[in-house]
Amino acid sequence: MNTNAVLPTSVAKQSFRILDVAVNPLTLSDLNALIAKAIAKQQRWIIANHNLHSIYLYHRVAKMRQFYAQARCSHIDGMSLVFLGKLLGFPLRREHRVTFVDLLGSLMAEAAKQKWRIFYLGSKPGIAKKGAEILRCQFPELQIKTFHGYFDLASDSEENRRVLAEINDYSPQILMVGMGMPKQECWILENSARIQTNVILPCGGCIDYVAGAIPTPPRWLGRIGLEWFYRLITEPRRLWQRYLIEPWFLLGLLLRDLLRRWLGL
Repeated sequence: MNTNAVLPTSVAKQSFRILDVAVNPLTLSDLNALIAKAIAKQQRWIIANHNLHSIYLYHRVAKMRQFYAQARCSHIDGMSLVFLGKLLGFPLRREHRVTFVDLLGSLMAEAAKQKWRIFYLGSKPGIAKKGAEILRCQFPELQIKTFHGYFDLASDSEENRRVLAEINDYSPQILMVGMGMPKQECWILENSARIQTNVILPCGGCIDYVAGAIPTPPRWLGRIGLEWFYRLITEPRRLWQRYLIEPWFLLGLLLRDLLRRWLGL
């Protein structure tokens, strides 16, 4: 499989640099077309995403920087990045913010239609299985297999070898890894070369939302950039640091970006 293929012409986009990371302004239809193209051409692409939390981790965790260096593109998963990009003068629109809550329905529908096999790795035991059952009810032709994310993630562990064997035996066109950041990115970084698939998607807790394990934020809150507040209220113990502490670190990067723009650098 060719991991260095050029993005399809129909979805090729300029890369913008925000807070010292590169993001690709891809819409929902762009992402679906990109996934379909990788499968049709039998290529293997890591399609990553960025939000403020991932950018914080990018600057603090070396493996995150290595992961994004391997990714074919990084779409925007956070209205805050759209707002910041517009502040910096980039032609970003709301449509350039695509979360997996938004993407999942159209992706599953297309997978069912095209007979693509999907393997979802992540979530607590039982949660991914429940989410997959709900998705099969919504899309009867969907082929999806799951494995929970609570196993020994060491690359040479017996459990990890078993997981890789299950993935490769199933030979999915799409592998979704939902372990949360930075665990999912680090696992992909260490194991992607041993995985037989076309598209690898780090997808966070998207199946948890489907299964009802996590409350789904109203989509109108996402469109106005306040989804983070809903998530903070519903999961304060897990997310308080992400939303109340990490942005202060990123403030310095934003001021530097603004200074560069004002000085024309």
